[in-house]
Formats: sequence, C-alpha cells, structure tokens
Amino acid sequence: MGTRKLVIVVDDDPSILRAVQRVLQVHGFDTEVFNTVEGFLEGAHLGEATCLVLDIHLPRMSGIELRHQLTRSGQALPVIFITAVESEVTQKAALEAGCVAYLHKPFPSGLLIEAVETVIRKDNER
Repeated sequence: MGTRKLVIVVDDDPSILRAVQRVLQVHGFDTEVFNTVEGFLEGAHLGEATCLVLDIHLPRMSGIELRHQLTRSGQALPVIFITAVESEVTQKAALEAGCVAYLHKPFPSGLLIEAVETVIRKDNER
C-alpha cells in the first residue's frame, strides 16, 4: 500500500476506540476517532476517508441511523459495523443498511483489517 488511507472510527467505549485505532495504525492506516456522533458530524473528514468503522449502539443515534443519515445526504462511505450485542434483528438491519462487514466485539484484529482491505481492493477495481 503506497499511500496511507484514512479510516474513521466512531465508538463510545474508550477502550474499544483506542484498541481499534491502534490496530489500524499498526497496519499502516491513518485514523480519526470519535466517541460521539456529534463529534463525528462536526469534525470528520469524510471526503478523505476510505471507510467508517461504526459502533451500532451509540447514545442518541444508533450507528445504523447514522448510516442512513449519511446515505440520505449523499455520503456513500463504506461502513464496517461493530457491536457487542448479538442480535439477528440488528445484524439484518446492518446488512440492509449496506455494510461491508458486521463484526461482534471482541473481534480478531485480522477480521477488521481484512474488511478494510476489502474496501480498498474494491475501490481500486473501480
């Protein structure tokens, strides 16, 4: 990978946020991390991002609702959903929202990197 790629991460759990950021950086990705939807909406550099790693269960707005809001506003950024709650209903809603991957916390770091690299590979094929 010649140039670094930006991955934006939104999760309200500080330990998950740090862990995901660390894994991505070790694998050569630049990161922007946000612990609130509001912070993300105010400060994220969406136009520069490769993809979004998004917790499903966030305060005030779920990750799925945020994904729908972004889609309505014309932002087609690929999303990797992460969640600690096992639910077929939530997984179905995430898949219908158009996620690239759906990962249950705790997940092996390799699965996250594989999902991000899939996004990059598909983007390069276009």
